[in-house]
Amino acid sequence: MAVSTMDSESARTPQPQAALTKGGRSLLPFDALGAKLGPQGKHYVCGSVAAFTNIIVTFPIQKVLFRQQLHGVMATEAIRQLQRDGLRNLYRGLLPPLLQKSTTVAIMFGLYQDFSRVLLDHAGGTGVPEIVTRSFAAALAGTAEAILTPFERVQTLLQDHRHHGRFNNTAHTFRTLLTEYGIREWYRGLVPILLRNGPSNVLFFGLRGPIKEQLPVATSRAGHMVNDFVCGGLLGAALGIMFYPLNVVKSRAQSQVGGAFQPCRQVLLTVWRERGGSVAMLFRGAHLNYHRSLLSWGIINATYELLLKLL
Repeated sequence: MAVSTMDSESARTPQPQAALTKGGRSLLPFDALGAKLGPQGKHYVCGSVAAFTNIIVTFPIQKVLFRQQLHGVMATEAIRQLQRDGLRNLYRGLLPPLLQKSTTVAIMFGLYQDFSRVLLDHAGGTGVPEIVTRSFAAALAGTAEAILTPFERVQTLLQDHRHHGRFNNTAHTFRTLLTEYGIREWYRGLVPILLRNGPSNVLFFGLRGPIKEQLPVATSRAGHMVNDFVCGGLLGAALGIMFYPLNVVKSRAQSQVGGAFQPCRQVLLTVWRERGGSVAMLFRGAHLNYHRSLLSWGIINATYELLLKLL
């Protein structure tokens, strides 16, 4: 569950992570910023900054993983491809995931808090279990994130070396897709994103608290950061493996420019046949995705929780 620093909200919906937001030395600049943002706005800001930090650190790993998802090659071959592309292309396509992830994680944490508060208020006295209400709030937040599918779409095209000569940058790619194919082309790959976002959000927010409760009790700020990193990292890694085939389908679908929109099942069957009907080949790159997700969601969760305390 996401944390809350409001005394009134904590009293109504106690969170395992709430201990992180109590005590510690007051940092006046952050206190002032937190007051300006308000009790709900800070969740959006903390999520956005946490995602920004993560993307800057892990983007090169994501590019290697993308090559594996798209072409089914070994990690060493994907790295050699990036080396041949040159250092100037290493961070090519950075802007879309930077904008997309910073916004989607802000939506993920912020809307989860907002939806939870509204739904819990309306569900009070109805007998609906809190876990059901919060799960529904998490699914709604995940579905709302899908509105930013165009950023994932453009990121895919900019990372695909086959399109290096056609698309110059983020703005050029958006403009080309819109003028040549229409706004619908921005949302190619939307279905696998919807199938991924809702369930993964439900599991993330539902398991985050229980997992942290199983970790050693932290007695310092550094200890809390380690626990939050481990908790977020383990969840992110597990969910990354669980939903990996959907990401393969998304990458394949979004690498296409123009033409018919193929159903998820058809794209998956195409990839399955191309890779010899092998589960191992379908999950090619999953081990790197595991480590990237472990690092990414560890950074996101630890940074988010730290910023909530500072604000």
